[in-house]
Amino acid sequence: MITWLPRYQRKMYKFTVRHITYRFADLKTLLAKASPYRTGDALAGISAESYEERVAAQIALADVPLKTFLNQALIPYEQDEITRLIIDSHDSAAFNRIGSLTMGEFRDWLLSDEAGTMVLNELAPGITPEMAAAVSKLMRNQDLIAAAKKCEVMTRFRDTIGLKGHFSTRLQPNHPTDDLKGIAASMIDGLLYGSGDAVIGINPATDSPAVVRALLELVDAVRQQFDIPTQSCVLSHITTTLDLINAGAPVDLCFQSIGGTELTNSSFGINLALLDVAYQATLSLNRGTIGQNVMYFETGQGSSLSANAHFGVDQQTCEARAYAVARRYKPLLVNTVVGFIGPEYLYDGKQIIRAALEEHFCGKLLGLPMGVDICYTNHAEADQDDMDNLLTLLGVAGCNFIMGIPGSDDIMLNYQSTSFHDALYLRKVLGLRPAPEFEAWLMKQGIINDANSTNLSELHEMKEANFTGMMSRIISKLK
Repeated sequence: MITWLPRYQRKMYKFTVRHITYRFADLKTLLAKASPYRTGDALAGISAESYEERVAAQIALADVPLKTFLNQALIPYEQDEITRLIIDSHDSAAFNRIGSLTMGEFRDWLLSDEAGTMVLNELAPGITPEMAAAVSKLMRNQDLIAAAKKCEVMTRFRDTIGLKGHFSTRLQPNHPTDDLKGIAASMIDGLLYGSGDAVIGINPATDSPAVVRALLELVDAVRQQFDIPTQSCVLSHITTTLDLINAGAPVDLCFQSIGGTELTNSSFGINLALLDVAYQATLSLNRGTIGQNVMYFETGQGSSLSANAHFGVDQQTCEARAYAVARRYKPLLVNTVVGFIGPEYLYDGKQIIRAALEEHFCGKLLGLPMGVDICYTNHAEADQDDMDNLLTLLGVAGCNFIMGIPGSDDIMLNYQSTSFHDALYLRKVLGLRPAPEFEAWLMKQGIINDANSTNLSELHEMKEANFTGMMSRIISKLK
């Protein structure tokens, strides 16, 4: 039983640097001040005012016992269903392993040999999102990579995603007018580059049920025609997907964007009750062949701030709280669209890289199958070199999947992400492989020439020889 402390009984945190004592009124303030600098927190007026204050907050945070996070809610239990979810679903037995540690000791333990893959998997239900966010604030980028690398989160639907030594992609064949032939062309292009083992996922230009259904039927027809061991998803609003499930559309995965507060999710038109209904409806279709992880969630730092729904909580901690929503539904895929919201929240390449490493680490620590949309908007102070750096770092950290977009330029959503070639680069330099079932299909088709290598010279010849034929077969289905 958790007893909440009234505000007047809560400890004020402080630390003195060179005769200057920095005071932090409560845990929420301490976490915000300890966060690495980013424009969103500055916009909200909650970030540290100097580098020295930030370091003072981090040192004070390192001395906070982990148990403190179980009796001091950042957003009141009575006011927020995400807080209630976090507390009510907490596994105290799993937590006992680390329950005596301070936050600084927890950071050191995560980086020790004792914290191996099996131990971290068992521990995940005992870690709250706020604990994960807090410990990440005490870590260098190197620490975030090293700790995340030890986490292995596997999920299954028609193939197995998240195995160590493997790396998957979402094939994202978006089109500004939802033209079926244009989407089909991008889809075949991606498949011939070995993309799509995480999901073939389309962002529709409209949320029209008729359009969404047509897209679902297109991808399902291609999947069945070529016997591809993957899954499809059209990223419409969850209510549209639910209506289409009830209408008999071929829905593999149910998608929704989620946030870390009840008010944020209300701005998306959702709540936990609606997610419960959609999860059970999708699960009832029983369309998976080797597993039934049926949900796909997207998140991103800044969503709560942009909805004026952050309650003074820093944007990275709000992001981690969204992961409590995700893990309730045992999803196949979760990814942060890290730089999509814009420079008001993550100003430049450095901030985007840091945020992505934090989000990947926190998600993995909480037991989620984390991927990252390595992306930026054209008005951010970032470029493709920044994304190349982040791509490589996430590959080393064991990221489950990234996006695969023609030319890395999404012509519908108008942002820069990662291309089919970027995934080939990462698999090549790090010796990573696609999902095993998908890899076997690629080898059968001659798209890869052995278990580890994409045969690019033969691939280009194959594309010239087979692209037209494959497109013709798809178009004949569309008529």
